[in-house]
Amino acid sequence: MEFFAQQFINGLTLGSIYGLIAIGYTMVFGIIGMVNFAHGDVFMLSAFIALIFFLILTTWLGMTSVALVFLIVLVLAMVLTSLWGWAVERVAYRPLRGSFRLAPLISAIGVSIFLSNFVQVVQGARNKPVPPLVNDAFVLYRHEDYVVTLSYKQAIIMATTALLLAGFWYLVQKTSFGRAQRACEQDRRMAALLGINVDRTISLTFVLGAALAAVAGTLYLLYYGVVSFSDGFVPGVKAFTAAVLGGIGSLPGAVIGGLIIGLIETFWSAYFSIEYKDVAAFLILIVVLIFKPSGILGRPDVEKV
Repeated sequence: MEFFAQQFINGLTLGSIYGLIAIGYTMVFGIIGMVNFAHGDVFMLSAFIALIFFLILTTWLGMTSVALVFLIVLVLAMVLTSLWGWAVERVAYRPLRGSFRLAPLISAIGVSIFLSNFVQVVQGARNKPVPPLVNDAFVLYRHEDYVVTLSYKQAIIMATTALLLAGFWYLVQKTSFGRAQRACEQDRRMAALLGINVDRTISLTFVLGAALAAVAGTLYLLYYGVVSFSDGFVPGVKAFTAAVLGGIGSLPGAVIGGLIIGLIETFWSAYFSIEYKDVAAFLILIVVLIFKPSGILGRPDVEKV
């Protein structure tokens, strides 16, 4: 039972990271109906940005306050990654918005490949480690020689995910920007006729999605302590899977889907074979979509005639 509890905590931590990335996927898909396949590589880019600023602050400037360093790195990563998200939408997606449906998808794949190879050329192909920021942990339960712990890193990741989910849910449901988002999601042409700046709303959605990816990338670096140029593809695909599993277009559904994927991966790796953890996660996705095609919290599309 102690081993189960520890793996449950590990799964929630991994799922929280997936959930943060998945919120970015579901926000972009909800407003323009396109899967932003470059989002996973934006997440990877943000982890490298966080790594660079962490090394600058600790090695060059000699800062020793962990909380201050983490806060500065997080803010800078969010700002710079948001600029990347804005540039990607402005250059790669907006010109193709009125084109046939495959054009933005091909553009997204091209941006993903560009970002991955850009980071590989600039930073090199080897893994980039970072010294551990936080090592302490809460001891939750002790039985004989086995100790169930919740590390400070895990607590930070889960608390950050919960706070951001609550904040973005309030933003989408209770603010004028959220109403503009939902209007553009339903009918962009009618939203424009009613005075909503559709281009600005879509750009801000990409910016917010990239900022969330930056938070996820910084937390990923904090948790694992290493990042590689190839770390965008697999987490990106799993986060997209989480968004589909939870119901594309639903922010709570994206986080729930991320938690489910993280728990499945963790438990499968702990009790069965680690080589087949991805198979288990996607198998659960297939089973859920067979019986509930719109996802756990998704709403079925209604065709207007």
